[in-house]
Amino acid sequence: MNFKNHSLLIGLCWLLMLPVMVFSQNLEQFEQNVTEFTLDNGLHFIIIQRDVAPVASFVTHVNVGSADEPVGKTGITHIFEHMAFKGSQTIGTTSFEDEYPVIMEMDRAYQAWHRERTSLNPDEEKLSELWAEFVRLQDESQEFVVNNEFSEIVDREGAVGMNAFVSNDETGFFYSLPQNKAELWFWMESDRFTNPVMREFYIEKDVIWEERRDRTDNNPIGRLIEEFNSIAFSAHTYKNPPVGWPSDIDAVNIEDTIDFFETYYIPQNLAIAISGDVDPDDMRRLAETYFGHWPARPDSPNVTVIEPEQRGERRFDIEDQSQPILLIGYKSVAESHEDFQALSMLSNVLFSGRTSRMYRSLVVDDQLALQLQGFNGYPGSRFAGLFLILAVPNQGVDIDELESRIYEEIERIQTEGVTQQELDRVVTQARANTVRGLRSNMNLALSFAQAHNQRGDWRTIFTDLDRLSEVSTDDIQRVAQQYLVQRSRTVGRIVTQQEQTVSLD
Repeated sequence: MNFKNHSLLIGLCWLLMLPVMVFSQNLEQFEQNVTEFTLDNGLHFIIIQRDVAPVASFVTHVNVGSADEPVGKTGITHIFEHMAFKGSQTIGTTSFEDEYPVIMEMDRAYQAWHRERTSLNPDEEKLSELWAEFVRLQDESQEFVVNNEFSEIVDREGAVGMNAFVSNDETGFFYSLPQNKAELWFWMESDRFTNPVMREFYIEKDVIWEERRDRTDNNPIGRLIEEFNSIAFSAHTYKNPPVGWPSDIDAVNIEDTIDFFETYYIPQNLAIAISGDVDPDDMRRLAETYFGHWPARPDSPNVTVIEPEQRGERRFDIEDQSQPILLIGYKSVAESHEDFQALSMLSNVLFSGRTSRMYRSLVVDDQLALQLQGFNGYPGSRFAGLFLILAVPNQGVDIDELESRIYEEIERIQTEGVTQQELDRVVTQARANTVRGLRSNMNLALSFAQAHNQRGDWRTIFTDLDRLSEVSTDDIQRVAQQYLVQRSRTVGRIVTQQEQTVSLD
């Protein structure tokens, strides 16, 4: 998800000398080259003209992530993301009219098997019969499949970088094409989102199971993160893993996924950004032709649960055959909150670069940590998340000592504050990162689509930087005192099995 780049004609030296003027000028330059329009159904388009090469990057950003998933359906966002590459009613099949009834009959067979399997007294003989019927129908459905037809079509036409992602906050689909293939993209993209088919659904669930095993079940840091999130959040859906809980992956079916798609993949939840050597009038015409018929739907449900105030520190240890790993999270705020920028600047003062407070003290000088990272807005920022710290102790360093030293550095800022020089450094660094983050068509398109869907306007990429200039050293000290407190802290640790753990006060 780190795709934020586009080339600006301002050198970094100018950035250092005239940061505010430079960004206001760049915003004005972009406004001259950006065309926006919204179709009658609510689907928003952002067209960014860049004629540096005869190519264009296309991003479909969906303002839906795992945080939006209904109870008992965790992982369904990820499952549909896989389904979006399986084609449509016209792509990926030899005969959709013959294929569709078999797919739905197969789904009913799976549901019957799952109901029996999860009943209080499952009948093993009946289970075997139901599973055999499901397998028979799945095999029959495979007879209609044209494998990988969607990707093969775009690959033949010069597509590069085709991929997708799902996070707690969002979903994205993207690839680049020669600019004279723009109409192909419009046809393919509209087809897969207006005529989706849950093709090879249960085969693809096996792929998702393998992903879960690799990234979580058989991965110490993955197990730690999953446990950490579920303990840090007692009510909010940020506690759920995007890949899904095992029982939910097992239970989710085609009918569930169709319902999820129809509820959440609605035009007003999508933003499409196109960056490259394209004509805005042509893009508007193609958008109307290929997406204009997509019917508007009622707004999808909002996430209304609010994480209750934490009443005290939460701690847990996992004994594992792994090097020790430490996670510390403090309850933070959503990106829309007035304190979000100050907390983000605080994380940069502490963790960003070799001259940052924590890195210089614990990694460079005292060599207590092998790895040390921290950032605000975990695991997402649409809702109130965490100010997160991840640390790996150096060989021979006790994890308790490292944890204590982290708290000492936080207390220093709480009592002594930060210098203006430190604040200026991280503000300049943030601006430089934005410049570097706007250098390619793909990263530019993704950044603009994300900003529109999550913050209401692509211009916030620039105006948020102005908000950084409003953060003072007093603000940094205040948010450190207000948010980085023990009662709102969650601590999760991996300790080696022979290591004795000690609870800290």
